[in-house]
Amino acid sequence: MKDPVSGFEYPKAWIDLCDAESLELVRTGFGVLTAGGKVLKRGFTTGSTASAAVYAAVASLKSPVSVSPIMLPCGIRADIPATGKDGVGEARKYSGDYPSDITSGILIRAVAEPADEISVDTGAGIGRYDRDTPRYPKGSPAIGKNAFEEILRAAEDACRDAGLKGAKIFLTIPDGERIGKLTLNPKVGVMGGISIVGTTGFVEPWDDHLSETIGDRIGKADKVVVTTGRIGLRYSRLLFPEHEVVLAGSKISEALSSAEKCADAVICGLPGLILRFFNPDVAVSRGFKTVEELVASENGIAAMNTELDAAKARYPWLRIVIIDRSGKVIGDTK
Repeated sequence: MKDPVSGFEYPKAWIDLCDAESLELVRTGFGVLTAGGKVLKRGFTTGSTASAAVYAAVASLKSPVSVSPIMLPCGIRADIPATGKDGVGEARKYSGDYPSDITSGILIRAVAEPADEISVDTGAGIGRYDRDTPRYPKGSPAIGKNAFEEILRAAEDACRDAGLKGAKIFLTIPDGERIGKLTLNPKVGVMGGISIVGTTGFVEPWDDHLSETIGDRIGKADKVVVTTGRIGLRYSRLLFPEHEVVLAGSKISEALSSAEKCADAVICGLPGLILRFFNPDVAVSRGFKTVEELVASENGIAAMNTELDAAKARYPWLRIVIIDRSGKVIGDTK
């Protein structure tokens, strides 16, 4: 059985420990199977929750809505609970078995009215960038590319179902400004609310329940790649097809402790989490708020290579590979 979200092939021993009902969650992508046979439920990202609110708002211009059928960025369709009436749609974020999600249960609201085309604007509770960044201009809403495409797709589906040519949509998060202050957003220059993001549409249950699973998988592999996110996961499998690729998220320390015993150990992914793991002050010590801004600067690659050399000296057994968002290798300690 393969995880339809991450592509990971679950070992038969794990599957044998799991009951049939829970395995159905795994088969459909709504659950993650762990080494002990326990299934942890995936939740929905802010992007998916916003999409559900948008669908409910637009579709309710024709009739009331209680569930929004959303095509997630990973290609799985999910029926997300939402309410919609007279052009107002609301959905609450469900975080599955990820107990540390600070945005769990947050309400996202959309208001829609008929229009000649689809447009989306944002208001209170949705963060905005307080400066220009490599990917977002100052003042733009903190909505990730995949999440925005998911929202537009939901709006298009709703317009079709409601028989509308288009819709003018206004998104808000009533408690977003308060919650945003409790996240990392202010540190990366996103002010006034939370971000609407989501690479796959699912929230992964990357909490303490998975620490043992990560260590178990790495401990059984001779060749392993530790990666930090979905982009790293995708390209690590292409770059290292003979290696066991393990998504560790922010649990890099635990993963590397297990990987030290492997014959061939690699850490591969985008620069942010990896460089900050080896040097938490890598960006701010050079006058940048984020690693992304540092690497995109005139001397960013040289600075990154300096950090990689220092990290390699501390971890001589570890190969460190940095990629950009297109999968191109921009740093390698090989």
